[in-house]
Amino acid sequence: MDLTFTGRGISITDDVRETAQHKLQRLARMEPRATRVDLEFINEHHPKVDGLKRVEASLRTPRKDFFAHAEARDVPSALDDVAHKLERQLRDHHGKKRSRLHRGLESAHLSPGATDDTE
Repeated sequence: MDLTFTGRGISITDDVRETAQHKLQRLARMEPRATRVDLEFINEHHPKVDGLKRVEASLRTPRKDFFAHAEARDVPSALDDVAHKLERQLRDHHGKKRSRLHRGLESAHLSPGATDDTE
């Protein structure tokens, strides 16, 4: 999984890169088909409260893209919030795939053409 970093009004240090790689490696385990994660770090020009940092992320997979954003006073906590949001989206997506699969199997067993007459 490739990580792409973009900074707007903030410099991306090696410490931020290492923190992002550490916090987002769980996503690679949850979705092995993930090809790329784009991270954008934004320093708010007109913050509502004490110089907020905003992190926006997009996780790219072959069939679906997942997006999340978070604001916090420092970059690591905003990055942590973004990672949790992406994990939740992946869990929900995997749950939907499973329920569709189970629903399809149940309907195949209950369909009139699938009855087994052994008389």
